[in-house]
Amino acid sequence: RLFDLLPDDIEWVVVADPRHVHYLANFLVHPLSFSGGERGLLILEREGSATLVADNFARRSAAGEPFVDDEVIHDWYDHRHSVINRDHALLAALKRVADRLYGRPGTLEAEWLPVGAWEVLGLDRETHSVRREPGEVAPGQSPADPGSLLRQLRRRKEPDEIELLRVCMRAGEAGHARAREIVRPGVGELEIYCEVQSAAITAAGRPVLVYGDFRATSAGRPKAGGLPTGCMLQDGDLFLLDYSVVIDGYRSDFTNTIAAGTPSDAQRRLLETCRAAIDAGEQHLRTGVAARAVYSAVSGALEQAGYGPLGHHAGHGIGLAHPEPPILVPDSDDVLQSGDVVTLEPGLYVEGVGGLRIERNYLITDAGCERLSHHELTLD
Repeated sequence: RLFDLLPDDIEWVVVADPRHVHYLANFLVHPLSFSGGERGLLILEREGSATLVADNFARRSAAGEPFVDDEVIHDWYDHRHSVINRDHALLAALKRVADRLYGRPGTLEAEWLPVGAWEVLGLDRETHSVRREPGEVAPGQSPADPGSLLRQLRRRKEPDEIELLRVCMRAGEAGHARAREIVRPGVGELEIYCEVQSAAITAAGRPVLVYGDFRATSAGRPKAGGLPTGCMLQDGDLFLLDYSVVIDGYRSDFTNTIAAGTPSDAQRRLLETCRAAIDAGEQHLRTGVAARAVYSAVSGALEQAGYGPLGHHAGHGIGLAHPEPPILVPDSDDVLQSGDVVTLEPGLYVEGVGGLRIERNYLITDAGCERLSHHELTLD
């Protein structure tokens, strides 16, 4: 599908964004390994071959088995010699395959490649074209933008991606269920985070990443976000639990807000209004609907209840990034597509009452939508 979108004369692509190397070839350096933060490169050729380029320790830290035809691995560390600059090891591996690309038109993810890679490949940095000989530029070559094309392709989730997202959802639901058991006055934000993380890891059956908002809001501080602090919950607080579980690079993202103690009538009204906003948004989740129309439906429910317009997005796409298109905001140009996985997340933050947000995840289909997350949306 990528080559179908590229100019016909493009014979090869260097894929450099780690998410796209993972998306196309199932190679991702595990973020919880000693090589976390390192990466590999992927060379795709139009006739069908795929080559992974990496250093030896990045390769051994892969989260899964790469789906490629060839691997070019440069030894960075061998337990005998001093290590070199690790980026130089990656460039050395790239240099070993550069010869077969010379003289052939190609393109690359320029945003993710350092100047050193351009020099190894002999590319002109203005035209993105390959020098046939030192100083010579291939004629008629126009720059292509494979990174943007891959982001476009990523919106249509394949069946294996959907199944992995479902695993993320089940792990997220387990964390939400555990939070409902332990949120009460006197419990700390960090303790709740640890319990949620433990429940999510247990449900996933493997190490996972958990990040998001684990913060208490109150009548005097209705808006708070980010990772947990040393704050201890007080009677009357609302604990906002908006987090993602990341497995093999893919993530869920859904929210509930739990009362510490007995919620007030005003806090219950916040929840019921946000539930009505989600219901209104769900009616618009189908292929071909403008993202701004979904925002209007969600925000409209809040406005009808007298709270004014929604002060942030009504939702967004998720997958290998957070957020990714479509973005459900007033001036969005996005249109829902079959295969999108999106969130709906209305929130209200009211002085004297507290802050509350809820969120669900959906798969967009031609017929409408399928709800992927099934956690409870209740204060107590």
